[in-house]
Amino acid sequence: MVTHIIIGFLIYFFRSLSLVYFTGTILYFVYNIIKSGNKNNEALMAAAYMTGGEVFFRMTQAVPIYEAGKYSVIAFMFMGLVFTGTSRKSGIYWVYIFLLLPSVLVAAITLNLGTDVKNAIFFNLSGPICLGLAALYCIDRKITYRQLSDLTKWILLPVVAMAIYITLGTPDLRESLSSTGANYAATGGFGPNQVSTVLGLGMFAALAQLVVQSKSRVLFLMHLIITSFLLYKGIITFSRGGILTGFVISVAFLIIYFVGSKGKARGRMLVYVILLVGVLVGVIAYSSFQTNGLINKRYTNRDAAGRLKSDITTGRGELLETELSAFYENPLIGVGVGKVKEVRAEETGTIAASHNEISRLLSEHGILGVVILAILSIYPLIYRSRNRRNYLFYSALGFWFLTINHSSMRIAAPAFIYALSLLNVVYEKKKYPIRRQRTIV
Repeated sequence: MVTHIIIGFLIYFFRSLSLVYFTGTILYFVYNIIKSGNKNNEALMAAAYMTGGEVFFRMTQAVPIYEAGKYSVIAFMFMGLVFTGTSRKSGIYWVYIFLLLPSVLVAAITLNLGTDVKNAIFFNLSGPICLGLAALYCIDRKITYRQLSDLTKWILLPVVAMAIYITLGTPDLRESLSSTGANYAATGGFGPNQVSTVLGLGMFAALAQLVVQSKSRVLFLMHLIITSFLLYKGIITFSRGGILTGFVISVAFLIIYFVGSKGKARGRMLVYVILLVGVLVGVIAYSSFQTNGLINKRYTNRDAAGRLKSDITTGRGELLETELSAFYENPLIGVGVGKVKEVRAEETGTIAASHNEISRLLSEHGILGVVILAILSIYPLIYRSRNRRNYLFYSALGFWFLTINHSSMRIAAPAFIYALSLLNVVYEKKKYPIRRQRTIV
């Protein structure tokens, strides 16, 4: 953890180190995966780290191409599949990947002549393909409780580095804020929606570490401080989606973990919940003070003058309408991958990417999009009915669903975190001492 705090400081003062950080991270994980043959799910840990660090890599311009973080997750999942294969239960996700392909053919026909077809297809399908490969890797894959805890730690570490980086570049909020719009000043100048999403995920990962891995008072205090810090940094982005998602999945995790605990563990959970409620109230109060009360107006959908805004979706409703309209007009095959952006520009004059993956799937894939959504939504619940040991299940599935409704699949996080709901969590194998029979001479 200390190492990543230092990384955040170093990259802020020496921006060029971000490329070294990204390259070194890739080489480190590739070496570990090849060396071990992915024996201990090193590919999964690598993908978890890249998921947590993707936005940080983007904002510091560490990546050679914008989607490099997402592609690295895809690459690590592919490496894991090469070394250790997939489960016999993976058939449904092969079907899911196959169902994405017809829309590519439609796009090749319908996209405007001036459009870079390859870029349009890759940009819009990188998220769904990332989900497909992650699901193929995770489906019914055995992972121990210790490895599951390590997974949340790998997600958390680069988020901490990012939070330090944006903190150093954040001006005095009490003097710089004048509206309730998204706050670029508190996100290193990068997109508040993406930053908020990752901070919400990081807050959840820190909370999971607090509950599962705080075996000493020092660790407990460290995890509590990190959880509070990431919550605060997420709130002051003024981007509500990521923080509300982080809050919902954290509550789901606490409920599941509390129900599954017994005796002293349940009593300890009650103490954690009381402390966390106190932290939540304290952070909200401090955020309100630092933003001169503007954050209160933001979360109650009011402008800086206190007037209630007519559109709580901040323009997303119009995007949703155009996508649903495209689906109604092309229900069988859809308009093709990436085409809905052009349709929106022609009909409304608005050039904007989708914020909602559900409506985008429907508009671009037609009836196949309905089947895709059914697979993604229903199959994990069927799998859960036979495997209830994964305490991250509802949080993972909830994060995917809530995130794709406000941020689509612009980053790898919803795709990768979705796949975690498919893991088969098992107990550690006990190592018994070898007893040799004495030979009597």
